[in-house]
Amino acid sequence: MNRYYGLAARLRQRFGERVQKIPLDAGFSCPNRDGTLSVSGCVFCNPEGSGSGMHAKGRSLSEQWDIWKAKLSKRYKARLFLAYLQSYSNTYGPVSKIRSVLEDIVPLPGLAGLCLGTRPDCIDPEKIAVIKDTGLSEIWLDLGLQSSNDQTLQRINRGHDSASFARALELAHRSDIQVCAHLIAGLPGEDEDDFLESVNFINSLPVSGVKFHNLFVCEHTALEKLYLSGDYSPWSLERYTKALGRALAVLRQDIVVHRLSADPAPGELVAPQWAGEKGQARKFMAEYLEETEIWQGCDRKDSPEVPPEWFGPESLPPGLSPVDLKEIFHEGTAKSGGR
Repeated sequence: MNRYYGLAARLRQRFGERVQKIPLDAGFSCPNRDGTLSVSGCVFCNPEGSGSGMHAKGRSLSEQWDIWKAKLSKRYKARLFLAYLQSYSNTYGPVSKIRSVLEDIVPLPGLAGLCLGTRPDCIDPEKIAVIKDTGLSEIWLDLGLQSSNDQTLQRINRGHDSASFARALELAHRSDIQVCAHLIAGLPGEDEDDFLESVNFINSLPVSGVKFHNLFVCEHTALEKLYLSGDYSPWSLERYTKALGRALAVLRQDIVVHRLSADPAPGELVAPQWAGEKGQARKFMAEYLEETEIWQGCDRKDSPEVPPEWFGPESLPPGLSPVDLKEIFHEGTAKSGGR
């Protein structure tokens, strides 16, 4: 039995068929890298940011789209796709650039919607209006919160506070743009209770989705220096999985889980080793949730005593089997990024 409301299942319900994400690199930067706030970035952020790096290789958005679309169509038989602006902060810069990028994306063949990764301090009413003006019916704004604890945010050099996230969320919500909050477990100075505080923080807000990240140490980061000096120890798989179980148990059942964990890009991982063993880690997490009988919202007073219909095959479109359901609830890839 599936234990959480995954994005793939949400998109199946919305479009009646499989929808795949295509990562796009539009060449945006970050105020925490270019000197506006800082030049060092967040402590966990690889200077290259997350994403494919295709913009630096001279690939246009349409060229990137065609490359990924051909691969994903062949592998998954997908016909519909979400454009995922992933690298760095994709609303940082002049509105004219954001508008130009989105105008290039909207006509892409097979486009079903947009996911746009950014920071809460890079959102304002004018930028929200430009995003809304795409006319796309499926828009996700991926906002990096990471923690609701302002002391933690200062410690990891985020450059914004939790109130900034709440303000950006409210602007998006007013325009019916869905927000996916990014949360990280295992941040320096935080324990499981701090992580749960962040989950409860997003529960109190009109958040539509969440991405859970396990913090891992990447090369060329401030976190690597802390790790090598003995001032930071990453969580074990067992510890992270138990914290994830607690988080899912209190998470509102209407919040779509975009990701249970993150994994590093090839060659960037320093520690822990399990973060690079995606298949084994996800298997361990799935088995833990099953053995402990945890499902999303099971500890909430406003949740049903048994999982709702989206956990089982009765929510499937015609022609989709329970085997397909298991696949779509547990698929997806991700890298830790600089949002």
